[in-house]
Amino acid sequence: MAKKTKTPVVVAELGRPETPSETAARKARDSRLYRQRKTVNNLVFSLLVTLGLVLVIVLMVPRGTGGFEDHSVNVTELASDAAPSAGRTLAAPAVGEDWKAKQATLRTSSDVTSWQINYTTADEAYAAVVQGFTATGAPVPELWVSQQLEQQAPTGTEEIGGIEWIVYDHPDRKADESNMIFGLQGTWGNDTILVYGTDSPATIRVLAAQVADSLGTPDGAAATEPKENE
Repeated sequence: MAKKTKTPVVVAELGRPETPSETAARKARDSRLYRQRKTVNNLVFSLLVTLGLVLVIVLMVPRGTGGFEDHSVNVTELASDAAPSAGRTLAAPAVGEDWKAKQATLRTSSDVTSWQINYTTADEAYAAVVQGFTATGAPVPELWVSQQLEQQAPTGTEEIGGIEWIVYDHPDRKADESNMIFGLQGTWGNDTILVYGTDSPATIRVLAAQVADSLGTPDGAAATEPKENE
């Protein structure tokens, strides 16, 4: 019995059976589209797997209680450790336990070496103590002082803790745009002492008194002893 020849299927879009070349083109197109879809699916799957692994790693990382907001350094120890390099006593004010010393470092910039302490105060404001000096003992440049105090002009003077301070009182400045709303500039021996921040003037004044108390008599200054009457 003779094998029946399969009747070519009429393609709806053409209204007639496909030619061999059209059939080959269609199959090639279908194969290409299949590979493209498979590639996209693989990419999506790989992305999902990667994100899943990242999530697992994040969840596995141990987390301590608290973060930077609870971080506080020991200023007294750091000041003692840095004093030999500085060649002088370094400020280490005895602030309240509700203050957090975020940083206390000795750094050199241009001709000025400075010891700087950055605090978060009890009122969650910013306060800083900077003790600047030069290798030659010459006064620190006024430009350096101006840069530390954000180019603000002095507004008066007052005495706190045995040190005569230049006052920088600028209450119109905003704490979220500045680190210096109220500041004090004093001299201790050959060193320039800056105490400033965004807390209240009263708080900054107390900090200045604590700085003066921690420094005591300038290194190398002779204490004058009262002589007894002969």
